[in-house]
Amino acid sequence: MIARALAGLAVLLLLAGGALPASAYTPHVLRFNYDEDDLSTLNPFLATAAPIAPLTELTGAEFVRFSSSGAPIPELVTAIPTKSNGGISADGRTITWHLRHGVKWSDGAPFSSADVNYTYRVATNPDNNITNRTPWTRLAAVTAPDRYTVIFRFKAPYALFLGDYFSTASQTCVLPEHVLGPGTAINQAAYNGLPVGIGPFRYTAFNRGDDVELEANPFYWRGHAKLQRIIYKMITDENTDFTQLQTGELDMWALINGALAQRVRTLPGKGTTTTLGGIISGLYFNVTRPAVSDPRVRRALRFATDQRAIVAKIALGNGLAQRSVIGSGTPDYLALPPLPYDSKRAASMLDAAGWKRGADGIRRKNGVPLTVDVAIPGGYAPSANAAGLVHDDWGQIGVELTIHVWSDSSFFAPSAAGGVLQTGRFDGALFSNGGGLYANVTNFYTCASFPPNGFNTDRFCDPRVDRLNAQYEQSFDPAERKKLAASMQRLIDDGVPGIVFYQRLFVSAFDNRLRGYHPSLFSAWGDPLQLDI
Repeated sequence: MIARALAGLAVLLLLAGGALPASAYTPHVLRFNYDEDDLSTLNPFLATAAPIAPLTELTGAEFVRFSSSGAPIPELVTAIPTKSNGGISADGRTITWHLRHGVKWSDGAPFSSADVNYTYRVATNPDNNITNRTPWTRLAAVTAPDRYTVIFRFKAPYALFLGDYFSTASQTCVLPEHVLGPGTAINQAAYNGLPVGIGPFRYTAFNRGDDVELEANPFYWRGHAKLQRIIYKMITDENTDFTQLQTGELDMWALINGALAQRVRTLPGKGTTTTLGGIISGLYFNVTRPAVSDPRVRRALRFATDQRAIVAKIALGNGLAQRSVIGSGTPDYLALPPLPYDSKRAASMLDAAGWKRGADGIRRKNGVPLTVDVAIPGGYAPSANAAGLVHDDWGQIGVELTIHVWSDSSFFAPSAAGGVLQTGRFDGALFSNGGGLYANVTNFYTCASFPPNGFNTDRFCDPRVDRLNAQYEQSFDPAERKKLAASMQRLIDDGVPGIVFYQRLFVSAFDNRLRGYHPSLFSAWGDPLQLDI
């Protein structure tokens, strides 16, 4: 009788023009989306898309996690290494880590120092498509004198190690030798589709193009998570995100930008939080391309770009206008004074660089028109809208901007898969560039970090920046680091590898029933163990 009555109710709803919810609220199950990037791998060593960070924070094997204030918290280690506790040698070249006893992988296998040593061998295998090789090139050796001790030996003193190795602030995690080994080739490993980790959650399914499923890890050393399941929905269109948040098919949507960041605040039954992110949105050049290889042209285009209008119309209150490539949340951020929007000055600078305006209004040099091909990811309105504004700004001074829309997966794909950013198939590209705990620019603006060896998609190279950055990395003196970082930021600013628009303020919207969610610059979640809905 009950089943018949429910069936009758469903028929009445359909006849009335309604429909039963596709995905009703389920206690202790969180369905979320983070940005609008697709995922081709779940292995953070190989991934480039933004969602890999929050997913790895939930599932990965990390030495250190960070509090919402940025304080390092021992996770798989018993203490944070310092010089005072003997964890850092006097010369800054040796870091000793002491691992927790009794820790298990999410499949129940024991964790030990052998896994850490194995991960080092994977990361230094030149045949692996490691997204960021830079941290591993600094190391001379990783040794494991016993099951619970790991020693990092650096080629030179390295003061910023907490941000690069096995922490929730880095795109690394310890890899399980018993799953991946004994060989170290990982490009085609089955593990990439369903990693085994040591976080509060573990992966159960990777349905490509659809979703990623997780469940509470029964072997997690800190205890059982309050959430039973997490479903990451691979939605690449922000309007779909908004609709599913509105209908209850999504419980949380993070990293919202543009007009929808305002609209989600009006949805009944939803809460929002705004967090300063370390990500800088802008138009980044490929300085090796002929159209933008001259820094004089890049400086002119910066004056020709109305940053105020972009921040007002695109960020809509969810961005901090700035000029530096370093995020303002880092201790060594330099607040460079804002530049005015000055199209007349920009035009004069291009004239001086030999780009003269013709009868058709387009600038040419040696008969070649000044055309800048700008790549943007598809399905993301803020990028499309920003590209339109820049198109109009530059058109006023005779620069032709063409907008090339790429699929999300092609835009962010790794170098080996022909990714647009990684292979440099653009004069300019609109995207958000990430930062870390420190102002070191190793992975984004040094000569050795061109893809696939880093994220220097600008192909910017200044030996002076490299020298300053090396000194910054080796200094354990905060005051000295601040001075070095300021000099680096000024040099990069002068070279104009990109036009910074704003530092993103991340809006997250969620079902009011969600508890324990405390995102910050240093963590996507706060403490994932405390999440519940």
